[in-house]
Amino acid sequence: PGTRFPPDKMATTKPISKKRKFVQDGVMYAELNEMLMAELAEDGYSGVEIRKTPMRTEIIIRATRTREVLGEKGQRIRELTSAVQKRFGFPEGNVEMFAERVHNRGLSAMAQAESLKFKLLGGLQVRRACYGVIRFVMESGAQGVEVIVSGKARVQRAKSMKFKQGFLITTGRPAQLYIDKATRHVMMKQGVLGIRLKIMLPHDPEGKNGPRIPMPDTVTVLDPKEDKPMIQAPQKGDEKAYQAAPPMGGRPMQTPAY
Repeated sequence: PGTRFPPDKMATTKPISKKRKFVQDGVMYAELNEMLMAELAEDGYSGVEIRKTPMRTEIIIRATRTREVLGEKGQRIRELTSAVQKRFGFPEGNVEMFAERVHNRGLSAMAQAESLKFKLLGGLQVRRACYGVIRFVMESGAQGVEVIVSGKARVQRAKSMKFKQGFLITTGRPAQLYIDKATRHVMMKQGVLGIRLKIMLPHDPEGKNGPRIPMPDTVTVLDPKEDKPMIQAPQKGDEKAYQAAPPMGGRPMQTPAY
């Protein structure tokens, strides 16, 4: 369902226009992300990255529990690789899948949205579940977090509840770099609940917990330079030394007679 291209045309090597290639890559990413989201929901799935080289295609799955993603003796990831290879028509051995551990799951919007989803499915109150997620995210070092839950929560009439803490930006290039978003649908008994979660990541020069590029309005105040000691005026004992040393012009300096 939802297939736009025949499987044998996804991995074709004949030249295609750039516009078609971008659309094809986008469709492949969306389909792969949807499949992995459904398959690895309970294993802390936090996103996928596709790296294409002339020799092979590498698919890196980011998750909080990599051991469950790999499976016993790597069986599960081999099954996923085989499914991706058949679906997108890759040649045998031309695609490889790896599992990468998310260092700080408190800064992953997808992992926290899944966590909130399972809390709500377990019967926890919306307010308590949201505040628990917000506290964990802020303790993990985020600059800000926003959770919106909309739908029929415990009452017959649908409503939208927003929980927010810290500092969040919404526009411009910094919002694309610093804001991590996730959306989930919770199939509750009384209807569907929608979860939207935003996390503002901190600035990290190493690029592990957040973007390397600082915010454009960041002002760094540098420490002042050390003042060099001032040269003291010559004392009476130093007059002979001044007369003996020739100045810049080359002639000995004469002491004025008072």
